Parts: sequence; C-alpha cells; structure tokens
Amino acid sequence: MQFMIPSFEKPILTVDIVPLTLNEDRLCVLRARRGAEPFAERQALIGGYVHVGEDSHLGDTARRVLSTKAGLTDLYVEQLSTFSGADRDPRGWSASVAYFSLSPRERLEPALKIEGLELKPVDVAGGMPFDHDSILAAAVARLRGKGAYSDLPARFLGPTFTLAELHGVYEIVLNEKLNIDAFRRKVIERGFLEETGEKRREPGANRPSLLYRLRKGHSVFDRRV
Repeated sequence: MQFMIPSFEKPILTVDIVPLTLNEDRLCVLRARRGAEPFAERQALIGGYVHVGEDSHLGDTARRVLSTKAGLTDLYVEQLSTFSGADRDPRGWSASVAYFSLSPRERLEPALKIEGLELKPVDVAGGMPFDHDSILAAAVARLRGKGAYSDLPARFLGPTFTLAELHGVYEIVLNEKLNIDAFRRKVIERGFLEETGEKRREPGANRPSLLYRLRKGHSVFDRRV
C-alpha cells in the first residue's frame, strides 16, 4: 500500500543571536551589517540558517553561526524563545529560535575586528529589520528578570573580580541603584561566590580588595537584592 505524503510549503528556519556585553558602563549588543537582501546594509542581530547536514541540534547552529560570522567561540549561550509567523520575513513564513550570550567585552574582541560588526547600547539599538527589536527586548527582559535573583550578570566579568566590580555590574544590568552593604551581604550569604585567596587594589582604594570567582553551576538568591 502506498501512502500519499501531503505537500506543504517549507518554512524558513533560522537562529538569531543576541550577544550582550558591557561597554563603557552600558549594556550593549553586538550587531552585524547585513550583506544581502532583504534589508542589505542594515544593522541586525547575528543570525543564520539551520544546516540540517551539519547541525545536530539548534544549539550547534547558534554556536556555528557565532563562530563563522563573528569569530566567537566558547561563549555562555542560552536559548531565549522562538519567534515565528508569516510577516516577520519578506521571504516567506519563518521561524527563528533566538539565543542570547553574555560575556566580558574582551571576549568579543575577535568580532570587533570584523568589518560590519559593532557594539551598540541596547537602549539605542532600535530600528532593526525583521523582528529583531522584539528579540533584543526579550533578551534584555530575560537578563534583567533572571539577573535579579541569580548569578547571571557575573558572566559579564572575567574569571576573578571584586565585590565592588560585581555590585557595579548588577546596577548596570538591572538599571537601578542597589544598596552596596545589602548587596555584599546577600551574595556572600547565598554562597555562589568563593574567595580566590588573592587581592587587587582598585583605583582610589586605600587597601587591596579580595578577589572572588563564581562557584561551579548556577546559583539563585533572594529577589530583593
């Protein structure tokens, strides 16, 4: 018995990536100038098609796209959401699985040497094609939502850091002032940091500050930080 296989139009399947970092005390996104239509020469999120013969899963697609288009490897990457519909791409019905990455600015240096790639503060990065404005807004909302009660913002720092540096990063990410004494007490109580045994003198400080690093794994703490 032969079975009739229905014929359906295939959707466009892509990934879009929101690489976030801190630059000059502002939350920024790495964007790329599009080289082809649609929307050639417009700044947009870094994205690409799924290669079914090469990518074992969508996470592989995201990492391949970051590597081939931005020269970036070994970044912290987290899946954000799926954006789909008939109107988001003029080429046809499409679905994009969005990811975001968090890293210190120095980890993005290879990308910043590539023509057409730029860092843009997230609060002035609007006007992108497709639905990339919505994807960026969702990534920032996820970061701020999870960052209020987890160690996620620490991914913007290097392997070691002071509590003052960590406090500054949380204030930038959450876009609000945090009582430094309460912040220090809370992060120490919640145990997602460990001392390195080393110290570093910060500009203007009278004495060196202890250096910390993240414990392995992800940690959460009270949302009222």
